[in-house]
Amino acid sequence: MPEAPLLSVTALEAFYGDFQALYGVDVEVGRGRIVAVIGANGAGKSTLLNTLVGLNPAPREAIRFAGEAIGGEPPYKIVKRGIALVPEGRRLFPSLSVEENLLIGAQVGRPGPWTLERVFKLFPILSERRRLPSMSLSGGQQQMVAVGRALMSNPMLLLCDELSLGLAPIVVKEIYAYIRRIVAEGVSAVIVEQDISQALKIADHVYCMLEGRVALSGPAATVTREAIAAAYFGV
Repeated sequence: MPEAPLLSVTALEAFYGDFQALYGVDVEVGRGRIVAVIGANGAGKSTLLNTLVGLNPAPREAIRFAGEAIGGEPPYKIVKRGIALVPEGRRLFPSLSVEENLLIGAQVGRPGPWTLERVFKLFPILSERRRLPSMSLSGGQQQMVAVGRALMSNPMLLLCDELSLGLAPIVVKEIYAYIRRIVAEGVSAVIVEQDISQALKIADHVYCMLEGRVALSGPAATVTREAIAAAYFGV
C-alpha cells in the first residue's frame, strides 16, 4: 500500500474578496520529496502557498497535512503543525541582527533538530555575520537567513516562494544546493519558481499553474519542454 502524502490539497478554491484566485487546485507532496510549482506572474502560485499557511481562508477538508484537515486554520497553528513559509522577497526584520531574525523562527516552540547551531553549520557565513544587521548582507545571504528562520521552526514541510528572485545565477545554484541538503535530512519542500530549468533540476514532481488552475502535473524527469510551454502559456 503506497504511503499517504504528507500534504494533500483537493479542489482548493481561494478568493480575494469577490475575486476568485484559485479554481479546484489539486496538489500532493510526498514525504522527503521536492515539488515545484511553476507558472507565469498571476498564475496563482503565491496564492496557493499563502492559502496553505492560513493567510487566505480555505475549506477545512481542502487541505490535509500529516493526515489531518487543516484548511482555514490560523497561521500560528499551521506553523506549530510543521509547515513553514520562506516568503517572496525574504521579509527580514531590518532592525534586527542576523541571529535575532533566526531566533524569531524558534518562537513557535516546536521541538526538532534545527537549532541556531545547526543553522550556522548549514550556512557558515551566517555564523560569521550573526551580529550584523540583516539588511547589511548580500541578497543571497539574506535568502539564507530567510531559509534559516523557517528551519528554526522545525518544519516537516518547507514552502519556498521565488527563492531565485533578484539573485545572480551562481547564487541561485548555491541556494538550491542547500535546499537539497535540507530535504536530504528529512524535510519535504514546495518550491514556487519562475526559473523553469532550475525547478526541473531540483524537483521530483512539477505542477504548472495557469490562471488559478493546475494546467500540467507530472514527474519532473518525464515532463517535456513542449508540454510545459503549452501549459505555461495556455496554448
